[in-house]
Amino acid sequence: MTNAISNRFFASLSTPPNRLLVPPLSHFRRFHRPHLYSKPPLHERASRSVTRFSSVSSSSYSGKPRFVGWYLRMLETYPLITKSVTSSLVFAASDITSQIITLPSFCASYDLIRTLRMAIYGLLILGPTQHTWFGFLSKIFPKTDLASTLKKILMGQLLLGPIINAVFFSYNGACQGEGVTQIMARLKRDLLPTLLSGALYWPVCDFVTLRYLPVRLQPLLNSTFTYVWTIFLTYMANRG
Repeated sequence: MTNAISNRFFASLSTPPNRLLVPPLSHFRRFHRPHLYSKPPLHERASRSVTRFSSVSSSSYSGKPRFVGWYLRMLETYPLITKSVTSSLVFAASDITSQIITLPSFCASYDLIRTLRMAIYGLLILGPTQHTWFGFLSKIFPKTDLASTLKKILMGQLLLGPIINAVFFSYNGACQGEGVTQIMARLKRDLLPTLLSGALYWPVCDFVTLRYLPVRLQPLLNSTFTYVWTIFLTYMANRG
């Protein structure tokens, strides 16, 4: 019996060490795989986020016509540029319409430089002004109730209207080569009649725009109303 115990003891000593280590290691590998817990690279995570955002954005406008959905996405992604380009196109279209109405022969007398001048004004001056103005109004009067809307309209008539019309007539006169004296004479002649006409037109337009539309769409409707107004404005600015 002593011999049997001794044989078992020496047999256990002669067992290869790997026999005891293999099962624990395989168990450890099964539950501790690094690739299951490591984060993906930063560029992969960014790509997934962009893809997820694009899918959400496209799905939110999926029910709208293709051009409308594209325009609204551009309005969210590049608000200032989109509003400025829109204003430029509206001013160019308004000037073309004004020339069609007022010129005796449009094809023979069409003034391309005048249209480009109006388009540049919409792009560089009116578009950014609309973007800033409506954002400013929404901050100082965040509500859209009747009292807040009337306050916004009053501010537009007292502040924005005189300034933007004076800038428009001065810009147009300077582009036509007029000096300071001529520009001041133009302002004395045309600014007050324009403001009085605007007081009959813009309050109704502003009421609809400020009361019922979100801030990001207000410049778009304002540009739509501007199309009609600019036909009158370009006529006033370019008469002799």
